[in-house]
Amino acid sequence: MVSSEDSAQTTAYRHLGTDGRHLQLPPGKVVCIGKNYAAHALEMNSAPPDEPILFMKPTTAIVSMHRPLAIDAGLGEHHYEAEMTVLIGERLSRATIEQAETAVAGVGVGLDLTLRALQRHLKERRWPWEKCKAFDGSCVLSAFVPATEVADLQNIQIRFTLNGEIRQNSNTALMLFPVLELLVHISGFFTLMPGDVVMTGTPEGVGPLAPGDRLDAELVGLVRESTTVLDRLA
Repeated sequence: MVSSEDSAQTTAYRHLGTDGRHLQLPPGKVVCIGKNYAAHALEMNSAPPDEPILFMKPTTAIVSMHRPLAIDAGLGEHHYEAEMTVLIGERLSRATIEQAETAVAGVGVGLDLTLRALQRHLKERRWPWEKCKAFDGSCVLSAFVPATEVADLQNIQIRFTLNGEIRQNSNTALMLFPVLELLVHISGFFTLMPGDVVMTGTPEGVGPLAPGDRLDAELVGLVRESTTVLDRLA
């Protein structure tokens, strides 16, 4: 059960820049990409897809990585999936590559939390994923680095460390579908609005979280965030 305090913290989320200032972009929907790294698809016993796999998280899923991460063990095992995130700064609908590039306001690192056992259950029944992917607190976002400070979206090292041990360490060069192509593809189905976020997919090395875990997530040389895991019901 989510407390009123948890709900207030969720709805109070605001996008943050790496300079510590709140950005003048309202939090919106989060569009996520499944299996955008071949090695992750293989560790999930799946074939790499031939087109982007899209799903969404609502605004109520978003929490800041600047706060302790509260998980509800009663929902089942929570798996981390660290990924590069893209903050949208301009409206995109049926966009070109050039329009997509202009619309990137910033990049960050995020955790796409997944209720793995529930996901397997839903997959077996060929049911939608919302319950295992879009629950409250399932989208953990860092501050965003301005796009002007990012030399190449397709050459960024993503690293996730759990209790001092590196668990994910990859590069956006290994994406099956590059960032700007993803934005073009997404905008052909869903209009992206200023303040929306795109989670670009996770590399291999995903696994479970537990209360007491110490987490470090980073885009090497751009942004690094640390947090701890708490039991929401404790």
